[in-house]
Amino acid sequence: MKDGFLGFRTSFMLDFVVVALVLIVPILLYSLYMVKYQRRFTLHRNLQLLLGVILLVAVGLFEIDLQFVQKGWQNVVAKRTIPLTEEQFGFVRTVLRIHLVFAISTPLIWAMTIILALRRMPSPPQPCPHSELHKKLGWLSTIDIVLTSVTGLVFYYFAFVAKY
Repeated sequence: MKDGFLGFRTSFMLDFVVVALVLIVPILLYSLYMVKYQRRFTLHRNLQLLLGVILLVAVGLFEIDLQFVQKGWQNVVAKRTIPLTEEQFGFVRTVLRIHLVFAISTPLIWAMTIILALRRMPSPPQPCPHSELHKKLGWLSTIDIVLTSVTGLVFYYFAFVAKY
């Protein structure tokens, strides 16, 4: 599991997380559509829980791979066929730092959104006094995961795909 499967010299888990980032956003948008326009509250809850568990497992396995198997993100970037110059590497590091702002905040906000919903919303789910806060946290979570996905894909591009 040391090599990627998307055709670039990465790691398997990095490619897996990239694919997950691409798939998460449409599923999330579908879930939001279902709750907002179809009023399918239970489906929304179930999709959100599923996405939360998938992301938690994927990111957990990714971090184990990155820290213990690959021995750091720099080693994955060093697998490139054409190595990055010091200036390019610095740029990639900056892109990664921007990505990490969102990648770290997303699970925290999403977890808070889910935990509060599970505690404060009725079962089966339906509108309630917690709904207004839930909508705000939900949109904050949505924006955060979209920015995590976009910045993650930008990092992947500049670290592994770009032919400087």
